[in-house]
Amino acid sequence: MLKVQSGDWKGEKHVPIIHAPQSVKKGEAFELKVTVGDEIAHPNTLEHHIAWFKVYFVPAEGKFPVEIGNFEFRAHGEGGVFDEPHAATKVKLNESGHFHVLSYCNIHGLWKADADIEVTE
Repeated sequence: MLKVQSGDWKGEKHVPIIHAPQSVKKGEAFELKVTVGDEIAHPNTLEHHIAWFKVYFVPAEGKFPVEIGNFEFRAHGEGGVFDEPHAATKVKLNESGHFHVLSYCNIHGLWKADADIEVTE
């Protein structure tokens, strides 16, 4: 059985945080960002790190989610290089729906977050 955890990102460092407007105009590009650890920093070491984000959009009238992006984080101290779990992309939508984001911690497993977005004419 697949266990996906959730919580309030203000008190739980593993929950992905979706940075997107609540409302956008149809067909107009906007920035969608995903982070973890905005309030409580998540470790980024070889032993304990966020490995990836998966970002989906589920249209209000759609049957299936649309994958927006798959963001991998590979530098966890090797050679003194660290990348922080932060992803950004530009998105255009034609209908309202919601974002569904998964993050994966190599020790604590899968975490999810959702956010609704309204598309106006």
